[in-house]
Amino acid sequence: MKNLSLVKVVLVSAVMACGLIGTSQEQDKASTRDQELKKIKEMGIGIYKIKYDSKGAIESFLVVGQAEISTVLGPVKAQLMARKAAEQSAKAALVMEIDTERKLYAKDITRKILPASTTKLLTAILVLEKLRLDDYVTISPRAAAALPSKIYAEVGDKFRVRDLLYAALLNSANDAAVALAEATAGSVEQFVAMMNARAVQIGAHSTLFANPHGLPEDDDPQYSTAYDMALIFREALKNSFFREVIQQRYKKIVSQNGKSILLRSHNKCLFKSWRKDVYGKTGYTRAAQSCFVGYFEQKGKVFIVAVFGCQRRWDDIKYLVEHYGGVRL
Repeated sequence: MKNLSLVKVVLVSAVMACGLIGTSQEQDKASTRDQELKKIKEMGIGIYKIKYDSKGAIESFLVVGQAEISTVLGPVKAQLMARKAAEQSAKAALVMEIDTERKLYAKDITRKILPASTTKLLTAILVLEKLRLDDYVTISPRAAAALPSKIYAEVGDKFRVRDLLYAALLNSANDAAVALAEATAGSVEQFVAMMNARAVQIGAHSTLFANPHGLPEDDDPQYSTAYDMALIFREALKNSFFREVIQQRYKKIVSQNGKSILLRSHNKCLFKSWRKDVYGKTGYTRAAQSCFVGYFEQKGKVFIVAVFGCQRRWDDIKYLVEHYGGVRL
């Protein structure tokens, strides 16, 4: 069973040697269970569905995570494997129910992080609020000069707003983000001022943007938090076109003069054959490392998952969705 492993501790004496249960056989069952759970929690292992034997000792438990334990193991090896399963590479992470803001998991969610291309979430919010989807936007020299990721639009090319949004959100195209910012506010600088004002309105009080795409700026600071970016993503989800965009794996866009570009989503969650899709926006710079803000559904409810500063982004997302969201991927 992929990433959902049953660790069986079958030798009570071996488990006792590892210090997981008490040595007194006359100890009350409830007390034994409390001591065992306390020991396991101290190890930092994420477990659930604990099964007890007739004496009240833990016989088995499920561990959800990156490590796969598919055989009956000795207690010591089981502990090491379970520890590995519980590891998270994200510096900040959050799983939150969208309607109630109930936090199922929170790790350093108010810590300052670099948002990288998840910045484009707020860019999309403003564009959708200010521009009409079928209006055309002309690519300026500044937009064409943007660094990758990009669609390599040329100066004078004209694209519809909807197609540039697809490019910015699926391909994380920085040239598309700059073009949209200029079309919305007249200049990138004015657009950034609008971004920061809108962030405050959303409730993202620990966020400061320096551009519409998230690339590093030498002179201007930019930062956010996992919690703030979850709030911004929640605001973006209110727009039906935004939801439509982030659910696409591929999209072909065409300029006014017939230039065709095939976009492929940077969200690898959509290409992993998981039982459920996790839709969202990726980000990466060398300084920020990998990040992601997205959502998944479970039992009629919508949950936001956000990870920042990851070394193993997709494993982190999978672990959080399975372990804290209760979703079998």
